[in-house]
Amino acid sequence: MKSKTTFNMALVLGMLPMMAGAAQRQMEHLGRGVVAVNQGDGKVYVGWRMLGTDSENIAFNIYRATGSGQPVKLNARSITQSTNYVDGSVDLSQSNTYFVRPVLDGGEQETSSSYTVQANALAQGYRSIPLKTPEGYAPNDASVGDLDGDGEYEIVLHQAGRGRDNSQSGTTDPPILEAYKLDGTFLWRINLGRNIREGAHYTQFMVYDLDGDGRAEVACKTADGTVDGKGKTIGDANTDYRNQRGYVLDGPEYLTIFDGPSGAELVTTDYVPPRGNVADWGDNYGNRVDRFLACIAYVDGERPSLVMCRGYYTRAVLVAPNWREGRLTRVWTFDSDDGTPGNTKYRGQGNHNLSVADVDGDGKDEIVYGACAIDHDGKGLYSTGLGHGDAMHLSDIDPDGPGLEVWAIHERPSHPYGASLLDAGTGQVIWGLPLTDPGRGLAMDIDPRYPGYECWANSSDGLYTCRGVKIPGAKPRSCNMGVWWDADLLREILDGTTIDKWDYTTGTTVRLLSADGCSRNNGSKSNPCLCADILGDWREEVIWRTSDNKELRVYTTTIPTDHRLITLMHDPVYRLGIAWQNVAYNQPAHTGFYLGEGMATPPRPAIRTTHRPN
Repeated sequence: MKSKTTFNMALVLGMLPMMAGAAQRQMEHLGRGVVAVNQGDGKVYVGWRMLGTDSENIAFNIYRATGSGQPVKLNARSITQSTNYVDGSVDLSQSNTYFVRPVLDGGEQETSSSYTVQANALAQGYRSIPLKTPEGYAPNDASVGDLDGDGEYEIVLHQAGRGRDNSQSGTTDPPILEAYKLDGTFLWRINLGRNIREGAHYTQFMVYDLDGDGRAEVACKTADGTVDGKGKTIGDANTDYRNQRGYVLDGPEYLTIFDGPSGAELVTTDYVPPRGNVADWGDNYGNRVDRFLACIAYVDGERPSLVMCRGYYTRAVLVAPNWREGRLTRVWTFDSDDGTPGNTKYRGQGNHNLSVADVDGDGKDEIVYGACAIDHDGKGLYSTGLGHGDAMHLSDIDPDGPGLEVWAIHERPSHPYGASLLDAGTGQVIWGLPLTDPGRGLAMDIDPRYPGYECWANSSDGLYTCRGVKIPGAKPRSCNMGVWWDADLLREILDGTTIDKWDYTTGTTVRLLSADGCSRNNGSKSNPCLCADILGDWREEVIWRTSDNKELRVYTTTIPTDHRLITLMHDPVYRLGIAWQNVAYNQPAHTGFYLGEGMATPPRPAIRTTHRPN
């Protein structure tokens, strides 16, 4: 059983030693991510990161420079209880620049990067990034990575034109990827070309530092006619493999690794698994053959591998290549239909999404593909036989139970469980709900009266505890996304362009934020472009597109909190969740530990960070 030690708001994630013998994972070297927001009435909210490599005794001093004046330290005593601060008496008619300095053993360390609140800036909780959106396109899913090695994140954005679901005929516009710095600097554009179809199931793009050089790469499926960020065409620019129904069922398929800072092609190779015989994937017109998923996984426990996937309704294939020292090499292939004894039970068990974590405790990552899991060595770990679903959530949902759990949603099940809580390491059903076709579901801590995460689905008759006990009263109307936003450890409900707090005493929601002037993505999925901890303290930012498609707005909380945690991006499970969040039907990322009311102090993450020399 897991410890039930209560988490004190003054404790720091990282106060416990690393687990003995645990390999250190290569992770991003991040700066402090300082963010400052004009709250009005002469107040400025300032937040910054605590890192997974920081000492447990770290403290911070915060500085403000007004106009061209000298910086002034704002705190009388070094800050040890939080990673945010409200500057309460600011002359906002002048620019104000904020930065922090860590303090160890009474001595100040290196100065962080700074963040400036411009003179007479409006009191608004977002940062605007102007876009170069092509005519007829709209910003869609986004991801983040440190593309240039400066310790701060850049945004890689999927610009989507006319699209089609795999089940629909018709031509589409070429998918486009663009990169922007958080200050609005445009870096590059990659046009994937007419031989890559536009739609939620086609283009899964991974943004991650795959080779450990301190800069993230971008990886995705490409084809003849793809144009990289430097204007170079991959393959034959003149070929058009679209058939009369708009499907692309002929011609070469590629996997390309692109350079982070420039978008230039680094390497292009054949895409594996290839389409082969289209009918082998479940139909002959092009629906199931082009169902793609992707993720990043530490299959050796120390360095990240790319995992590219094809198929889930019938045949399912996962391939893990490494990008190392300028070479792309395959580690393993899992194929449900290759004749390996036992592999056929993995047919038809995939979701429209996936998750990655070390679910069996061996220090190496498994890929939870839906109702099955693939072990770190490319062999099947288990298949539940519960079938395809549209949503799932992997975390320490029950903090008093062993290991991690999965809250799984099953589409039109032929078994008793439309939604079920599973042991993530074995696939064993812990409990389930007899639902017909729930579609969506969510698991997160929204009610402090019960230990663990609450679980629900869009067709469930209410909220359930992590032990399957129904909670009297109503449930939230939405189960699309979640976000850590306000001052407590509970998670808030993110749906469309709003953030709501669940009032467990009345069974209703309370509006915390409406992103006026913004629009949601992906139809009924009601997703933002991204929800991730990319700035400030451990709580999450939300990136929405504006309704005119001309800018991204990065919203950050301005609510002070006394809970001090390291950046969620240094938790390996959460960081990999941000990498796969753009895949097919977007899901919120979860931590690899229980984050909620009454949480125990999590173990210090076993990580080492990569830093690119200047």
